Amino acid sequence: MSTETLEFQAEARQLLELMVHSIYSNKDIFLRELISNASDALDKRRLAGLQDESLKADDLRIEIEADPEERTLTVRDNGIGMSRDEVVGLIGTIARSGTAETLRRLKENKESAELIGQFGVGFYSVFMVADKVTLLTRKTGETTGVRWESDGDGTYTVETVEDAPEGTSIRLHLRPADQEDGLYDYTDAAKIREIVKRYSDFISFPVTMGDSTLNSMKALWARPRSEVSDEEYHEFYRHVSHDWSEPLDIIQMRAEGTFEYEALLFLPARAPHDLYQRDARHGLQLYVKRVFILDDSRELLPDHLRFVKGVVDAADLSLNISREILQQDRHIQLIRRRLAKKILASIKELMGKDADKYRTFWREFGPAVKEGLLDPSEDHKAILDIASFASTAGEEPTTLADYIERMPEGQDKIYFMTGDTRAQIENSPHMEAFKAKGYEVLLLTDRVDEIWVEGVREHAGTEFRSIARGEVDLSSDEEASPEQAEAYAPVLTWLNETLDDVKDVRLTTRLTSSPACLVSDDDGLTPALEKMYKAMGQELPPVKRILELNPGHPLVGALRTAHEKRADDPELKETAELLYGTALLAEGGDLADPARFAALLADRLGKTL
Repeated sequence: MSTETLEFQAEARQLLELMVHSIYSNKDIFLRELISNASDALDKRRLAGLQDESLKADDLRIEIEADPEERTLTVRDNGIGMSRDEVVGLIGTIARSGTAETLRRLKENKESAELIGQFGVGFYSVFMVADKVTLLTRKTGETTGVRWESDGDGTYTVETVEDAPEGTSIRLHLRPADQEDGLYDYTDAAKIREIVKRYSDFISFPVTMGDSTLNSMKALWARPRSEVSDEEYHEFYRHVSHDWSEPLDIIQMRAEGTFEYEALLFLPARAPHDLYQRDARHGLQLYVKRVFILDDSRELLPDHLRFVKGVVDAADLSLNISREILQQDRHIQLIRRRLAKKILASIKELMGKDADKYRTFWREFGPAVKEGLLDPSEDHKAILDIASFASTAGEEPTTLADYIERMPEGQDKIYFMTGDTRAQIENSPHMEAFKAKGYEVLLLTDRVDEIWVEGVREHAGTEFRSIARGEVDLSSDEEASPEQAEAYAPVLTWLNETLDDVKDVRLTTRLTSSPACLVSDDDGLTPALEKMYKAMGQELPPVKRILELNPGHPLVGALRTAHEKRADDPELKETAELLYGTALLAEGGDLADPARFAALLADRLGKTL
């Protein structure tokens, strides 16, 4: 058959170049990646055989063959195999999002091999140890196979072959051993056994070399915790997550009785780059009676815990279960609830036993966890129990339990404010009276915060209260007196008639040094939430907010006096516009007509010189 020569995708070429020429401390992982890929192919072949008897294979295995004289190493499986299009698509390109980010991280961390496993580049790792790679594969059910070959120079050849066996065989033409560079003799049987035992002992298929089986094939999740080392758990985590770093926590559980299952779960130490991408692959591996069923079963966890990695092995599900059935199966729903409860409880335990790990977890995954507060069916209390928030009490985030414990006498609400940044919130006029009163305020800057605070009203019997919505009563000694309210009534009425963009104008006690601020009704949209809805394409009616004035500010007092003396002066209307505009800018809002505001301000400043 004719041979076709193709070029690697541009970013794939850059990745190959980095792998071949960068210095890595542990090149052994190439074999772990090949065995892991072979195991995945065998899982898929076994599942295909359950669905179609003609595709069934009884002796699923991974074979390793070393030839010291020819300096070749071959990893062979009789798994699902690949078609020609799959070979070009999966090996000729990096078929996943975030490739540019992968390259950036690799370039910035040349001294560390950890990023190879972390980003799951898998097959490409062979070019660390080989100067030529030949892949022969035939997909189960097809009559012809394909041979792929490359020396990693930026091109590869693809050839259709008639006599390829089912499955995949990868032959590496090894580089000369160089122990100073961490490049060992990978035809050495002892070295191969060492790598397999270290990285792939838990693979559920036999990994053989000659007449010897190199791995124990014991399902790690079925073994008592006391019999499994942390290193074995970490290697298994790397296998299921393609993340080379160690997990923050290991969660193992077993359910017995009317419905039995086992689970081995891991909390990662860092968020993947696609955590917030809608089409990203998330979910746990699902097994039934040790038989692999699905690789990314989203149905086993609520979406706000999608970062958790691991395996669930159920004893009472059908081997023919599909994704559609999973969505409706009551056993799956039961597992989902119990796993979520166990994960949240484990995170709460982590808060107490290892504060540093907890802080790492919340920094990486806090915004995702808070998405659970948007679902009325989820346990909001359990989520809020493990949540941390930035606060005016200090630089470190605080839990709600600690916030409530610090509340001074007279405070009966959990005060918060949402915004784009901490600095923006801390400098907001809304904060002034709370600072003066010594009341702590939560500073909520994640986008999800704008939404969940709309539906979650209290925690542990204490009400949440936005300091930028509704009227705030801080029982101040400096509250407006009836006489003061009567004196300001005419100018407030005039401002209501003059300013078309406000719903109402009133006096406030929430300000101590600013002349004015804008607040939303108790049930009104905040500016940030309004922007969010508009960004999603939702049309909203005009949202008018309330302008609150500080009667103790010289500008507000002078405006009242000027209105009493010359209510018809057109410059007063311009002053009202400037007052409203400065209040809008102070909260990070956008002026409707910035040029007019700038002109009015320049003119007014010019008259004062």
